[in-house]
Amino acid sequence: MAPVEKKRKSAPTNDSFARSRNPSIKENRPAKRQKPDEGEKKITAPTKITNVREEEAAFPRGGASVLTPLEHKQIQIEATRDVLFEQQGTKSGGAEGDAEENAGLPTRKKSKSKGKHKKDTEHAEPEEETVKIEGLSYKRIVPGSIILGQVSKINDHDISLALPNNLTGYIPITSISDKFTKKVEEIAAAEELDNDDDKDPPEDIELEDSFSIGQYLRAYVVSTSDEPATATGSKPKRRIELSIKPQQANNAISLQNIVPHSMLMASVASVEDHGLIMDLGLNDPDVRGFMSSKEIGHGVELAKVQEGAVFLCMVTGLSSNGKIVKLSADTQKIANTKKLSHLTEAPTVDAFLPGTAVEILVTDITSRGVAGKVMGMVDVTADIIHSGASTKDLEKKYKLGSKIRGRIICNFPASDPPKLGVSLLDHVMGLSTQQAFKDGEKQEPLDVLPLSTILEEVTIRKVESGHGLFVDLGTKGISGFVHISRIKDGKIETLSETSGPYKIGSVHRGRVIGYNALDGLFLLSLEPSVLEQPFLQIEDLKVGEVVKGKVEKIVVNAAGVGGILVNLAEGISGLVPEAHMADVQLLHPEKKFKEGMSVTARVLSADPSKRQIRLTLKKTLVNSEADLFLDYKGIKIGMQSPGTIVNILSSGAVVQFYGTVRGFLPVAEMSEAYIQDPSQHFRLGQVVNVHVLKVDSDAKKLVVSCKDPSVFGLEKQAAMKKLQVGEIVSALVTEKTSDDVSVEIEGYGLSALIPSGHVSDGSASKTLSALKKIRVGQTLKDLVVLEKLESRQLVLLTNKPSLLKASKDRTFLRSFEDVKVGKSVHGFVQNITLSAVFVRFGNGLTGLLPKSKLSPDVAELPDFGMQKFQPLEAKIISKDGEQSRFVLSMVDAPEKQMSQSIIGGSLGNDQALINPVDATLATIGDLSLGKLTKAKVVSVKDTQINVQLADNVQGRIDASQVFDTWEQIKDRKQPLRAFSPKQIIDVRVLGIHDARNHRFLPITHRAGKTLVFELSAKLCDQTEETREPLTLDKVKVGTKWIAYINNVAETCLWVNLSPNVRGRIDSLNVSDDVSLLKDLESSFPVGSAIRVRVTNVDVANNKLDLSARSEKASKSLTLENLSEGMVVPGKVVKVNERQILVRLSESLVGPVNLVDLADDFSQADPQRYSQNDIVRVCVTQIDKPNKKFKLSTRPSRVLNSSLDVEDPEISSISQVKVNDIVRGFVKNVTDKGLFVDLGGNLTAYVRVSDLSDSYIKDWQAQFEVDQLVKGKIIAVDPLLNHIQMSLKSSIMDKDFVPLITFNDLKVGQVLTGKIRKVEDFGVFIVIDNSMNVSGLCHQSEMAEKRVHNVKKLYDEGDAVKMIVLKLDSEKKRISFGMKAAYFDDGAEESDEDSDDDDEMQGVTLENDSDEEAQSEDEDDGGIDFDEVESIDEAADAGSDQSDVEMEDANGDSSIPALDAGGFDWTAKTLEKRGDISDADSDNGDADEKPKKKKKRKAEIKIDRTGDLDANGPQSVSDFERLLLGQPDSSELWIQYMAFQMQLSELSKAREVAERAIKTINIREETEKMNVWIALLNLEIAYGSDETVEEVFKRACQYNDPQEIHERLTSIYIHAGKHDKADELFQTLVKKFSQSPAVWNNYAHFLINTLSSPDRARALLPRAIQSLPPHTHLNLTLKFANLEFHSASGSPERGRTMFEGLLSTFPKRLDIWNQLLDLEIQQSDKDIIRGVFERVVKIKGVKPKGAKSWFKRWSEWEEKNGDKKTQDKVRAKAEEWVRGAKGKDGE
Repeated sequence: MAPVEKKRKSAPTNDSFARSRNPSIKENRPAKRQKPDEGEKKITAPTKITNVREEEAAFPRGGASVLTPLEHKQIQIEATRDVLFEQQGTKSGGAEGDAEENAGLPTRKKSKSKGKHKKDTEHAEPEEETVKIEGLSYKRIVPGSIILGQVSKINDHDISLALPNNLTGYIPITSISDKFTKKVEEIAAAEELDNDDDKDPPEDIELEDSFSIGQYLRAYVVSTSDEPATATGSKPKRRIELSIKPQQANNAISLQNIVPHSMLMASVASVEDHGLIMDLGLNDPDVRGFMSSKEIGHGVELAKVQEGAVFLCMVTGLSSNGKIVKLSADTQKIANTKKLSHLTEAPTVDAFLPGTAVEILVTDITSRGVAGKVMGMVDVTADIIHSGASTKDLEKKYKLGSKIRGRIICNFPASDPPKLGVSLLDHVMGLSTQQAFKDGEKQEPLDVLPLSTILEEVTIRKVESGHGLFVDLGTKGISGFVHISRIKDGKIETLSETSGPYKIGSVHRGRVIGYNALDGLFLLSLEPSVLEQPFLQIEDLKVGEVVKGKVEKIVVNAAGVGGILVNLAEGISGLVPEAHMADVQLLHPEKKFKEGMSVTARVLSADPSKRQIRLTLKKTLVNSEADLFLDYKGIKIGMQSPGTIVNILSSGAVVQFYGTVRGFLPVAEMSEAYIQDPSQHFRLGQVVNVHVLKVDSDAKKLVVSCKDPSVFGLEKQAAMKKLQVGEIVSALVTEKTSDDVSVEIEGYGLSALIPSGHVSDGSASKTLSALKKIRVGQTLKDLVVLEKLESRQLVLLTNKPSLLKASKDRTFLRSFEDVKVGKSVHGFVQNITLSAVFVRFGNGLTGLLPKSKLSPDVAELPDFGMQKFQPLEAKIISKDGEQSRFVLSMVDAPEKQMSQSIIGGSLGNDQALINPVDATLATIGDLSLGKLTKAKVVSVKDTQINVQLADNVQGRIDASQVFDTWEQIKDRKQPLRAFSPKQIIDVRVLGIHDARNHRFLPITHRAGKTLVFELSAKLCDQTEETREPLTLDKVKVGTKWIAYINNVAETCLWVNLSPNVRGRIDSLNVSDDVSLLKDLESSFPVGSAIRVRVTNVDVANNKLDLSARSEKASKSLTLENLSEGMVVPGKVVKVNERQILVRLSESLVGPVNLVDLADDFSQADPQRYSQNDIVRVCVTQIDKPNKKFKLSTRPSRVLNSSLDVEDPEISSISQVKVNDIVRGFVKNVTDKGLFVDLGGNLTAYVRVSDLSDSYIKDWQAQFEVDQLVKGKIIAVDPLLNHIQMSLKSSIMDKDFVPLITFNDLKVGQVLTGKIRKVEDFGVFIVIDNSMNVSGLCHQSEMAEKRVHNVKKLYDEGDAVKMIVLKLDSEKKRISFGMKAAYFDDGAEESDEDSDDDDEMQGVTLENDSDEEAQSEDEDDGGIDFDEVESIDEAADAGSDQSDVEMEDANGDSSIPALDAGGFDWTAKTLEKRGDISDADSDNGDADEKPKKKKKRKAEIKIDRTGDLDANGPQSVSDFERLLLGQPDSSELWIQYMAFQMQLSELSKAREVAERAIKTINIREETEKMNVWIALLNLEIAYGSDETVEEVFKRACQYNDPQEIHERLTSIYIHAGKHDKADELFQTLVKKFSQSPAVWNNYAHFLINTLSSPDRARALLPRAIQSLPPHTHLNLTLKFANLEFHSASGSPERGRTMFEGLLSTFPKRLDIWNQLLDLEIQQSDKDIIRGVFERVVKIKGVKPKGAKSWFKRWSEWEEKNGDKKTQDKVRAKAEEWVRGAKGKDGE
């Protein structure tokens, strides 16, 4: 049967199980059966033999015939009879053709009754036999086939589709729908753009969200190909690439063929509230599909459907206008097997698409399938699998002439007439998955029988001779098939149903090797070799398993051997990385491992999705019996296992175990000894035995240690667990350092540490003293266990008495359970921040002591008067069980503890006062808070008055405590000036002044040996009422105060409102008068009084902001109340070369750009300003949406608008007019010119050609950003906001003298210049005021006497005077002379004519002829070139004579040089000839000579055609005139385009290009191509992506597409658009894959331009697949050359490529020569000699080739070797000759 036979040739193709038993036999098999088949064609009668042939395979296995000799004889007789019928004309050609087509392919089974029919019935049978029952096979699939498939696997980038007859296809992610393709492009574009950080990246496409396993899809076959074999001896895999895009999968169906119950593929265009809008891929975009939310199907949520998802839908109806197709994808409705919705009408045969259910009229039934017709239009066949013939008797189930239901599963595009394949299987009819029954429940087949399962009993139910066996697997609902190649290991001759080991009913052992969901069929193998294999697929491998294999290949890379491929089973290979080849580093792995060698390995990791296996050959890992770390969840603390170091860091190393398990090895755990640099002790790939310290399975984190766990054995672990935090122990001191004391706990044997801060409770000095008393060997008692660090195997102890007491009293906190609200606890200070103190207790427990919970006097002290490790007692006030946090308070603690850390010593309150000023006072205790007394002034400072209360008691009066009102202050810069020493004043006691940190303390804190009381002398304080001191929380925003300046900083003033309230005034808020702000120190000296207003109070951070400006003026500036034209003060906060940044308020900072700094740009210098300068600025521009504004410091803006302005302010383009002379600052320097900032967001563009009148070689070096330039506006485009400017002096300066050009020079002209270069033969001189025109003064023309050493006489840059001796207009060369004689002879003439004759000096015939000759290449005016050449010859002949002689020598021959064509511009040709003749004859007359020159000069100026020839076309009319004569000149058209672009006329340049394309003759392909390329250049430089694409498509239509593609890539590369070039190259290699140059160019671009050698190398395999074989060698050589020549290449890889070629073509000396040339460039002599010697050893080299080789070797050794190596070459040559003669003699 044909379908079965075809399928057997394609073999099982399921994933890793696909292979061929004997490909050579398979290929030759048809040839062996050809002759019998031919004989079979001729049989027309329904004989018994025919029935036998129908049941037998067309090509039995092994090629053996299944016919007996008698049957062969009968066939020969029938063939002879057929020949006679042909001669009599009774057999038609059509029937014969049909018979040929069906040769060897049985079509139907004849019943006995049919054998009795009459002969006239027999003659009609060939028509019925045209329908062959055939199934789908790989060879029958062609691009364009449409097949129904079932999703079997969903990968990241493609979908596997199970196809009929055990085929598998793949749908790439780009072949699903247009929406998906667009998403993929967006993702790829987002990955390439690194700088686009503002946009959110597009979401990745998850195919599993849009498709499901078991889903049915109709697919379009895009291509079929054979993938190369992946393992030695394995069969190449066949790949079928599919597409489910609706436009392809629907076979471009027309609207008329969309009828109810037909099946369509539709992609989701959009998701709406009530359903889905579907794209059907029709040509008419107005026709769309709609699928209601109720029709999507069971288990699919509308909200989760993604745009671009594809469904197989049934048409349920059409709208009235035919534009909306109603769809349903609910398989329970559209594929209900009890009431199947089948197609009832079909306008054309195109309506029958796979997936559609149809009603079939049965026309034929055989043991191998069913044939029938649908609607009498189309033949359909159901093969042995999809008819159910493998498990059922079809003749009993179906009857001829009956109608049955089926579902179309494929088409056969190559068949004629059209034919379809159908399936009668229940699960295909119901669009569901096949179900297996186990224990009375339905289950998925692969869940019941996973792949690789071994079945002990496989019962044969049906035998297909030459094809295979259908078997029963012992499970209801599923069956299996064993291909004939999978029955036994050896060759099997034949299969029989009734005899032999594989007869029906026989039982065998088998193994599942595959499953096809669409067929509902398991694939099995009965081969003993398969049954014995440990695994058949990667999924069978277990990570950590020890496996055996054979070395398949040694992987070689640029660095040497990079790994080993080990073959574990058929089609399964694993990689041994270089680091895992052995425990030690192998220098020559290739010597140890040979291909075919057996090895034992252990599986490190396996990734079935990527089909990757990593193995190790390290003996320490392979032979290890330790527990394997396979998963984080199975790892426990203390477990030990070997691991491999894969990364070494400064902090440790990363250790790899099995699978994805990795652990971190800290540097502290690497060894018992100290390790500074881990890389010095460990190497990558090293195996280390580690044990687990810490594991977090949820976070997948693992910490391991190399330290010997036995050091901290079980006994110590038990002791650690026994030891409790808070326990009181004794310990022996083992070591002491300045930081801690190391001890060993008695009774436990554990190591412990006592940090230095825990040695005692006292101050730092007491702690140090206690630490010094400790000795090694001493036993310390009463130590408290503070913390157990089990991970570090360490215990922390404390010797603090306070904690020891707490431990004895059972109040020491050990855990969070001990925390009780209201409980007083003892701890120590762990850390101090600005807002809180962290208090530590036992076991690392930490509590928070906020600043607010400290007493006010302590809270104001630095670090709250505390230090680290200081013990303290506090009360627990709150507890948070969820966060394990608790808060402490010291507010209620006794005053003694509160002040203990502050008061070092105390003076008693009963100490007597010595000579008190107030006689009523006796002791210090009398100076209580609020006490009114008297004091004597000792000294007056700027900010305070120092006073004396008694001889032994000092006091101070702060400036803020002297005056009650502003009016009382007479001298506001020195308010305290009114007081003098020894003055007695009334004061009130406010508190104590802390002289150490200048802070105010309460009266209770009397610390220090000398007390300083804080006093007040205010009149209001002299009453008996006691007033509370002013604190920050009493200061309110908006209140006004008198402040006294305490300090002057750069950015602010610090002032005091009271002794303990301090605030700051920002420099901008000090005064309304900006002039006072420039020097704050002189305007507001320390001690000054100032009236302020409170603007901000921050009590928590002790911050107070004040302002001294008026309330209206000091209103905080914001963007809302800012207005253009407002003049405000600001502070400079930043200065750079381009601008200054000025701060107007806390929230506003704006720039002042260069153009806004001054009215005269030459004075615009940001460096004049310094940071913190106060300046007046004017707001010039506000951009509120973008929160930006611009400022100006121009005097005309901030002072007086009537001031003179050198450079007017430009704010809009309307202020700029053509011909305006303006100045600006260079904003940017690019390759195309300058961009100049004119102000007001206006930028002018200066082309390179408009930069200078003179030629500047490196023009970019002459300009820099922010440089001031002056230019003239030459073009303004208000619509585009474009301004064009020129910096040429000739345009700006009215008195500009044009620079000298070559054409201005005349022989005999005296010039000055500077020496540009000095050589031995002369000097090169640049003419002053010229366009870089230079010439040579030869050594012989420098002086009358010979100059021997030119370099001694002249230096570069010397100024010289010279005369023009000779001009060579063709080569643009000038010869100068500097002899004194030249200037003596002509001095008088030069002086006389210097004023009048400079411009006419060279109007001699010789010079005119030179000028004409110079422009002859560009001239089309009709000059007689023969005569011009004679002029040049005459000029050359007379070059060594005097000026007069040269003019005489030329004579009249130069007259035609003025002939500009057929038209006489002057109408005075005869007069001109006469004038010239007169000039020649009267040459010596000095009076007349100038006159004639003047006349001549005027005539030349009138000759405009001459100007056109000399300067080229300069206007549109010039171009149009020239194009009339040269319409096919692409050069002229392109110049015309460039001319329009110089005028910024982009549209006109495009019009010129279009005209050129239409005008140039169609035969001038090259000229047209040039214009197309110029147009592409134009669009890339000035157009958009759309215009480039449009021009590119048109260019491809009218020119060679490949050349256009290549030219465009070249343009992109030169333009620096490498990403565009890369995209175009990818298109090139797809469209023109048959061109080797395309691949070579792409590789050259990747490796040289993009520096992506890996991508370039990946091109070669693709190119070899695409190109014809004869091109492979040359292309490979070019790729190898790239490796040598490119900076990104690898010469070692290039050598490897050459070695591969030379192993195939060892005698090709041309390849050897190429390799030799490349090696010579590498300059490695040893390698070069190695190449020479290898060729000599090759057998069969022809004498001629050997001779040239030895000659080249000899020449190389002469240059690079010595005598010994040269002799060696000669000896080898002689030896080779002798050997060659010896062979000839034999």
